[in-house]
Amino acid sequence: MSENHITNMAVEISNLGKVYGNSNGNPFTAVDNVNLNVRRGEVFGFLGSNGAGKTTTIKMMCGLVTPTTGRILLNGCDVALEHGEAMRQIGVVLEGTRNIYWPLTAWQNLMYFGNLKGCSRSNSKERGEALLKELELWDRRNDIIRNFSRGMQQRIAIACALVADPPILILDEPTLGLDVEATQIMKALLKRLAQDYKKTVIITSHQLDVVQELCERVAIMHKGKIIADKNLNDLLMLFGRDYYQIKIKGVLNGHKNDELQDFIIKEEEGVTLLTGIIENQAKLYSLLDKIREKGVPLISVSPLEPDLEEVFLKLVKNERRIDNHDDIKNYA
Repeated sequence: MSENHITNMAVEISNLGKVYGNSNGNPFTAVDNVNLNVRRGEVFGFLGSNGAGKTTTIKMMCGLVTPTTGRILLNGCDVALEHGEAMRQIGVVLEGTRNIYWPLTAWQNLMYFGNLKGCSRSNSKERGEALLKELELWDRRNDIIRNFSRGMQQRIAIACALVADPPILILDEPTLGLDVEATQIMKALLKRLAQDYKKTVIITSHQLDVVQELCERVAIMHKGKIIADKNLNDLLMLFGRDYYQIKIKGVLNGHKNDELQDFIIKEEEGVTLLTGIIENQAKLYSLLDKIREKGVPLISVSPLEPDLEEVFLKLVKNERRIDNHDDIKNYA
């Protein structure tokens, strides 16, 4: 650990940047002066569209990519200067279960990764058995990973990340490819890790409903910069009071115009759902009048609970930064 560095932060990122060259010799800034802290024991959501710089940031945290500028501390250990000790602070699952070996059995994977992180054989066995039972895979411990379903491979990858009992867990798309039952098992495990074992859990995902259910705080990255970093409830209330769902019979076809361009539109089984922001009652009534004029039957209008997907899309589209001192009530 860095000398005299005492903090309640599990992750401290300061002035982090990554610049790549390209074939034309023009530099490309993937990560632009990012500053970010994650508290110990926090379940933290780290979001961004493809190309936002999120994955590059995670890879720099994991020591897989060297920063151009800046510093990363994991439980006070400098990733650049104390690499080995810093890496012992984290367990990582990258998208696509790339941290497990498919020709090995589930048990062999756990023993290998326990040894790699410096665990004794007895500790690896004890934790490996507990994890496989928790993830309902104990009966398959001697089966080759290649023969597992995608969801089972994902669960094994998380078990391998946890076998050395790291204080920080970084998960890229932890529920991707899981069925409903496996997703519930995974979410319950992640909640217990934070609540009962005080682990710091960092989740990156495009499944924003999972992030909304699990995370206490969320940061959103866009074009290499952090554009929002707030407690989840505060972030949701950016637009919560103005969020509606309109259900109509049939499909809109050629009726999709400027009034609906900011809405999420889903058509299924002869019904269309319009979900989005309506700032006040006057605009709501105006929109309903326009729908009626188009001859599209209205089924229902309902105010909705705040939704992280809508907040995310709105912030990214507006490309506006939301700082912790901003008055969120004035944003919408």
